[in-house]
Amino acid sequence: MSTPAPAFSLCVYCGSRPGADARFAAVAESVGHWIGRHGGQLVYGGGNAGLMGRVADATLAAGGRVVGIIPQALVAREFAKRDCTELHIVPDMHQRKRLMAERADAFLALPGGLGTLEELFEVWTWRQLGYHDKPIGLLNTAGYYDGLLAFLAHTTNAGFVSDWQRTLVTVGDDPATLLPRLVEAAGWAPPADLRGI
Repeated sequence: MSTPAPAFSLCVYCGSRPGADARFAAVAESVGHWIGRHGGQLVYGGGNAGLMGRVADATLAAGGRVVGIIPQALVAREFAKRDCTELHIVPDMHQRKRLMAERADAFLALPGGLGTLEELFEVWTWRQLGYHDKPIGLLNTAGYYDGLLAFLAHTTNAGFVSDWQRTLVTVGDDPATLLPRLVEAAGWAPPADLRGI
């Protein structure tokens, strides 16, 4: 018997560390639960540590599919999550990011470090260049991205980033509000019994 296709596929970028604020782990779990509860699929970096592990565990626990994509060199360092619905071990970061982007209907960045920032800015750049038209979200939990958002306003004032470029990323601090906006912008219509959840 074949498994039904997921309602949507959300690529989540987040830290391989838990972070210093317990709200970061809580929001990762909330995002994973939301994906699973709504019949979705998580696409992520395939790690079992930090926020990555939290969002994947929560998605699986809520009945969602999890697609992990991890480079061979990081399998041990990030403790590859072997119980993903699909685990793809690829040769390098370039193939990891390409496959993650291909498998996603939308993108979401949670709190994270350099890798999270790099992945966010790459899909943002690809969108402004017209390489894709998939929605991108930034979940600003506990004001984590306040400094970055202030800097981006500065880049606009300095004449390097347009207002339009900044509008290509939807920013929010509440996953229950931001997640429906992203996946609905990607073409998903929630069932009536799940609207507002």
